[in-house]
Amino acid sequence: METDVIVIGAGPAGLCLARALDVSGLRVALLERESEESLRAPKFDGREIALTQRSVRLLRDLGVWSRLPPDECHPLCEAHVFDAGAREPLKVGGGDEPLGWLVPNHAIRAAAFDAVSGSQDVELHAGVRIATVEADTTDACVRLEDGRSFAARLIVAADGRFSETRRHLGIPARMHDFGRAMLVCRVTHERPHDDTAWEWFDRGQTLARLPLGRATPCGHRSSVVLTLTGAQMRDLQAMDDAAFAGEIARRFHGRLGAVSNPGERHVYPLVGAWATRFAGTRVALLGDAAVGMHPVTAHGFNLGLLGVERLAAELRDAAATRADPGDPVRLARYERGHRLATAPLHLATRGIVALFTDDRAPIRALRAGVLRASAGFPPFRRLLATFLSDRPRTGLPGNHRITALRAASEQGDGRPGRADRW
Repeated sequence: METDVIVIGAGPAGLCLARALDVSGLRVALLERESEESLRAPKFDGREIALTQRSVRLLRDLGVWSRLPPDECHPLCEAHVFDAGAREPLKVGGGDEPLGWLVPNHAIRAAAFDAVSGSQDVELHAGVRIATVEADTTDACVRLEDGRSFAARLIVAADGRFSETRRHLGIPARMHDFGRAMLVCRVTHERPHDDTAWEWFDRGQTLARLPLGRATPCGHRSSVVLTLTGAQMRDLQAMDDAAFAGEIARRFHGRLGAVSNPGERHVYPLVGAWATRFAGTRVALLGDAAVGMHPVTAHGFNLGLLGVERLAAELRDAAATRADPGDPVRLARYERGHRLATAPLHLATRGIVALFTDDRAPIRALRAGVLRASAGFPPFRRLLATFLSDRPRTGLPGNHRITALRAASEQGDGRPGRADRW
């Protein structure tokens, strides 16, 4: 089968790229191991995605934001960073506009799939397994285990941080195992969260609380995130719901009040990835296949969408000028731009994790001092809020105005309106 672009991986990044290329004149084949049924109705996996303002604008432009359930989109108005050695947290945000929005990963996947399902130029092949991936200066080819083959002018690997496509093509990646696991679970708690996220670097553990609105019939709902060693995680997983709720209340030093109604617990290994190349001969890496982030800065999917925006712009321009989408000059420009955009945050995240998870006394004193200095310097807090929210900067490319029609279809708080969900 001949096509223009093969996208391997129908996760959020792959789906969004496919959607971004619709009606561009490029034919897109989207290959995915999971079944079409699981793509249409993905299971809840416990992960809440913190979307920046820029990411929300891009999802609006792609027709994905309007397909999200309004009651699953929660404003993130402020963030507090705690450390065991500092009395007061570093507070970021709190202005008139939210820092961003918290949306469950499975909801984004379902909305993106729904948007792609109506695309004219995207052909989905679900439930397939890839046997080989090859690319040279002439064309690129993917062969499936069932014997079918696809030829294209460009392959986009969007199959995650453990990308098999990347391995097929011989592109190395620097993998970093942080030696810990992350548990995520929704809970109900007594004290209000005020739409404020917490990041808490405690001794021997890292905690986070992500606000998810009010609970029914009373209380407040949040997703709690715990980063622990494997042995501690196994002990936590073995607890029944009542014991687990009590343990969460204890680990948060009572600041949540009484904790109840824990949901399903999900545990993920913490492994970062940085591909040594984001592009090669007739291939581009996207999403976690290029950069797999530690979740401490909550920017993994936002960087993926940044890559979608950058790569889609190059490919749409190629289609408009009848140029080769696998042109090495275009791919080199994508790689250079995306590396420059992602490297600072990738390196900063590694530094933050190293500083705030080291429990040696001198390091604890250093990070407490860093937080105190940051908390006492308002210009830094404002700069950090702008960075975390990725608010628009006038005149820069890639910022999109919301049309009056789209704005009118939303609720007053920015959530997608029910009327335009489908």
